[in-house]
Amino acid sequence: MEAYDLAIIGAGPAGLAAGIYGARAKLRTLIIEKAAVGGQAFTTRELVNYPGYPDSTGPELMKTMAEHAQNFGAEIIRDQVLDLELSDSRKVIQTKKGSRYEAKSVILAVGAQPRMLKIPGEGKFRGMGVSYCATCDAEFYDGLDVVVVGNGDAAIEEAMYITKFARRVRVIVIHDEGIVDCNRYSAEKAFKNEKIEFIWNSVLSEIKGNDEVESVVVKNLKTETFSELPTDGVFIYVGTVPGTDFIRGKVSLDSRGYIIANEQMETSVDGVFAAGDARVKPLRQVVTAANDGAIAAVTAERYLDEEEDFNQQILDFKGTVMLAFWSPADEESISLLSKLERLTEVTENTIKLVKIDVSRKQRIAKKFNVVQTQTVHLLKSGKIIRDITGDIRNEEHLHNILREMN
Repeated sequence: MEAYDLAIIGAGPAGLAAGIYGARAKLRTLIIEKAAVGGQAFTTRELVNYPGYPDSTGPELMKTMAEHAQNFGAEIIRDQVLDLELSDSRKVIQTKKGSRYEAKSVILAVGAQPRMLKIPGEGKFRGMGVSYCATCDAEFYDGLDVVVVGNGDAAIEEAMYITKFARRVRVIVIHDEGIVDCNRYSAEKAFKNEKIEFIWNSVLSEIKGNDEVESVVVKNLKTETFSELPTDGVFIYVGTVPGTDFIRGKVSLDSRGYIIANEQMETSVDGVFAAGDARVKPLRQVVTAANDGAIAAVTAERYLDEEEDFNQQILDFKGTVMLAFWSPADEESISLLSKLERLTEVTENTIKLVKIDVSRKQRIAKKFNVVQTQTVHLLKSGKIIRDITGDIRNEEHLHNILREMN
């Protein structure tokens, strides 16, 4: 089994940015992508809001990012991950081609796909008039007419954004007149917007055109009649689908299947991180995905350094370890360290003092359920054998405990 320091699942902008940072940090880095390198960004025909690249395309930028990662030493392979074993310190990845990889840390950059209507013309005109991202594409419809499908928060808020550019925005709503699923504030703003026209009790049934979108066919659900409307573009907002089915039950997901991770991109599993569109976040763009990937890789590097240090200082030590949690902001905890250093001298170094700064090593503090400084444990083989927090203020009593342990 090939062994890596860091394995990244997904080669979209999040995975590639993580690969750049991971490989540059001299971690042996593997990126696994089941489809085209670049992910959803690879399908974007024009990319005008990525900082520093105002005239780029999705494929061009993704090719550059992939080459950047590879130049630092990251390996990129085409394969599909079928299963992950994440509970141990060594993570195991099983792929469709039958390969197994071992990694000390994993970044889940599996992305999310727009939920498709699966109607005629949708796939054909994707990127050629059919869009799922107003922030990406609205400006291409300056002075033109567009159709928006959906009535949730994303659909209505994006429809209002599109009105900054488009001449007219028709919103196709499945409900009766006046009923939308978005928040009331956005609904009231949209109803007052002179550029927005609502088409009620209707669904989109077909998208037509030659090289680009030219019209749509709309079905009225009450009358069962069809009407064809000319339009220059179609924006579809009926939800997104994160690519997390294969990790369900392995890391914490929200009710919609998105990965729950903190600002350091840490998931519910030690050594497993999330980045990009598949995690719970307010904005899904190439630039935010790249940001996530950079943070995830740096956090993974720190995790690996902490694990190596923890193993060397604690797990590999044959005797008893005194684990003292302190903080530079807590003067009493600093004084306590001096006292503990004096006391361990009487043990002739058979009891080893290890100091943990809780402000820098929060993950280790969490591992031992430490919520405050001036907490002291005695350990053997990484396991707590005695909590001496309550004894640390009585130096004579603590002295006797250490002699007994010795």
